[in-house]
Amino acid sequence: MRYAMIMAGGSGTRLWPLSRRDRPKQLVPMVTVGGRRRSLMELAAERLEGLIDPDNRLICTSERYREAIRTALPTFSDAQILGEPVGRDTVNAVGFAAGVIEKVEPGASFCMLTADHLIEPVDVFRKRIELGFELVEQDARRLVTFSIAPTYAATGYGYVERGREINGTNGFAFSVERFVEKPSAEKAQAYIESGVFGWNSGMFVWRASTFLDCLRRYKPQSHEGIMQIACAWGTADQQKVLGEVYPTLPKISDDYAVMEPATREQARAARSGKSQDGVEVCTVNMDLTWLDVGSWPSFAQTLTGKGEDNRTSGSAIIQDSTGTLVVNADDRHTVAALGCEDLIIVHTEDATLVMPRDKAEELKRFHGELPDRLT
Repeated sequence: MRYAMIMAGGSGTRLWPLSRRDRPKQLVPMVTVGGRRRSLMELAAERLEGLIDPDNRLICTSERYREAIRTALPTFSDAQILGEPVGRDTVNAVGFAAGVIEKVEPGASFCMLTADHLIEPVDVFRKRIELGFELVEQDARRLVTFSIAPTYAATGYGYVERGREINGTNGFAFSVERFVEKPSAEKAQAYIESGVFGWNSGMFVWRASTFLDCLRRYKPQSHEGIMQIACAWGTADQQKVLGEVYPTLPKISDDYAVMEPATREQARAARSGKSQDGVEVCTVNMDLTWLDVGSWPSFAQTLTGKGEDNRTSGSAIIQDSTGTLVVNADDRHTVAALGCEDLIIVHTEDATLVMPRDKAEELKRFHGELPDRLT
């Protein structure tokens, strides 16, 4: 049986002030697709059409977003929304889903996706996810990730190094040599020039039981808590146990907690010439256009240029400027930029952000210093 889990718990602090604590980026109709404004969450859910049975689609998100998601995506029932009492990073969100899926459907596989991406063409996306499922169904030990051909030396993404090709996959699937998380600019450039590295897309396919076993081996504290939650799932104590246990789980990403140690273990086995008794880490190349809309510069790539690499959204006027992004979410207001260079200007009803483009990655830290009424 196949399942899908869309991870949608982030608050989108690097897209402030459009993204807010009670209305995060994944629920904001911020991208234009097919001539109308759509939310990233809507698009992520639509990509599952024809790929995963509607009853087997889950969303893992903050409990505070439950009602907003039910309104935006009424086809998802309460039972299909896994509400985290607090955010404990990606390894616990994935473990939460794995525990629930294994409790409901032992032996099931699932793809882990995120509500941050723009992906085209969708039919190619579905074919590559299908290949990921096939790899896992052929060998339950496999952890399958999906890599994107890098278009520039990005330092904000993780990288996946490809190893040998997996037989019968027509050059699309490979073993993984290693994961590298957010390298320096010099290393990122070297990775691109090598031709064997791809961006880590943050999408995966695996057996729920295999992922849980990885938690047991590499992050036992998380495994113990997740199993307590899974045992209580579907009982009268479900929410009580979730609320008590989940906040105690160690906060760490799935890349650091599972994928990196699994890849190191695989490499040690290969060097020693011993048979691989643990997991097999694989990657599927995704030959498509992929954009992680996680910051204002990446959001600018969703907009049509207006000369001199300027971009606008909403009522805005730009003159004698270069490399400037203006986003105006207030229909009663016009933003005018004259003689600007490499600026980001974002205006909403109650807040205005002005910053140099090269400070975009610092917005998350700055957000932490804002008064609560603005977050």
